[in-house]
Amino acid sequence: MKVTITSIELKGPMKFFALSASALKVIKQLKGTEYRAFKKRGIWTKHYTMTLWNNENDLKEFARSGAHLDAMKRSKQIAKEIRTVTIDAETLPSWDEAKKILAKAKVLTF
Repeated sequence: MKVTITSIELKGPMKFFALSASALKVIKQLKGTEYRAFKKRGIWTKHYTMTLWNNENDLKEFARSGAHLDAMKRSKQIAKEIRTVTIDAETLPSWDEAKKILAKAKVLTF
């Protein structure tokens, strides 16, 4: 199975409203897929997600379509930094472990 861990650091606290609007659409899209588990958390300008997938194909199909694709296209308008990493795992890691894994993640800065 695959776990994708993502963090987004917003350009400022007012960008939270744009993030929330996109996140609602992305979560609705996610619920229409075959994902296994999902967790999110965030405060102020730093937000995290973790999603467990059966396989890489399901993950990529989700990431490259619909509301998620739209959110990725608009991410530079709200984000200062996005980190993402996909690992092999049978369960979602703890938040502490996820943050350690993200330290080695692919980083996009805007």
